[in-house]
Amino acid sequence: MDAFVSTYVWPAIIMVAQSLLLLVALLLFIAYILLADRKIWAAVQLRRGPNVVGPWGLFQSFADLLKFVFKEPVIPAGANKAIFLLAPLVSVTLALAAWAVIPLNAGWVIANINVGILFVFAISSLEVYGIIMGGWASNSKYPFLGALRSAAQMVSYEVSIGFVIVTVLLCVGSLNLTDIVNAQSNGIGTNLGLPASFLDWHWLALFPMFIVFFISALAETNRPPFDLPEAESELVAGFMVEYGSTPYMMFMLGEYAAICLMCALTTILFLGGWLPPVDVWFLNWVPGIIWFVLKASFVFFMFAMVKAFVPRYRYDQLMRLGWKVFLPISLAMVVITAFVLKLTGAA
Repeated sequence: MDAFVSTYVWPAIIMVAQSLLLLVALLLFIAYILLADRKIWAAVQLRRGPNVVGPWGLFQSFADLLKFVFKEPVIPAGANKAIFLLAPLVSVTLALAAWAVIPLNAGWVIANINVGILFVFAISSLEVYGIIMGGWASNSKYPFLGALRSAAQMVSYEVSIGFVIVTVLLCVGSLNLTDIVNAQSNGIGTNLGLPASFLDWHWLALFPMFIVFFISALAETNRPPFDLPEAESELVAGFMVEYGSTPYMMFMLGEYAAICLMCALTTILFLGGWLPPVDVWFLNWVPGIIWFVLKASFVFFMFAMVKAFVPRYRYDQLMRLGWKVFLPISLAMVVITAFVLKLTGAA
């Protein structure tokens, strides 16, 4: 019995506790990321943004949460009620599940599996089902059109994201996310005789792929200028047009969890994860989790700035960019990366 408890029960309890801690921290982070999104957009437009609820508007996201929770959910009479309510739950569950393999620091990961990047890619691919279910179950042509747009958009840009990941895997030789971060302690800078620094991270060696990944992440998460599924001027609120109250909030929570996941992936694949910008003693004293959060927050800041000053694409422009520009560039970079690695003997 003691062996059973020590082998199965305690590890399960520890994993559940770690998961709850991660979820609480992530939800708090999302609350303030949402506030930052609104504040940054307001600052670009020379407005104040949310500044009434709490000091400097710090409790605005929690006030919005209470508003959504206490509103009465309205379900259309012709909707498939079970799928209508299940769709936002699927969306938010999948968005949060992908965080199980994200290493926030050395050893700070719930499931340090050897195929972590494949797990994230598989989960992010499944997220489109929540959107399709929501659009179809609403029993209205406008949500359904928005859901179809979103499905086509996410599938299109997952192709280029997949090839970007392949180029990183060629350089690292591992599917483990922790190994990908550790591999960035050596690179272009150290090969030139410099100390380990941000010059060794993949953003420099794979700069075209870094740009393709960033733009594809915007499209994958329906962020402006690629928010065509929610284009208010054309489709009202896209696939969410019939949603309100808590189900609508869950869709938005899933969307922002996916955005934070893409920021974390960008940090891990291209910005050195928890590694300090320069390998010097006083920067090494800073905990790795601080560097990780700062880098992910910087990536989100760039997401928010793109929303503020880039006009929305037309749908045909969006699809042309994905299939006729990013796909050839990604394929070419995979071939070039493999060729260079073989030529230099790094492969």
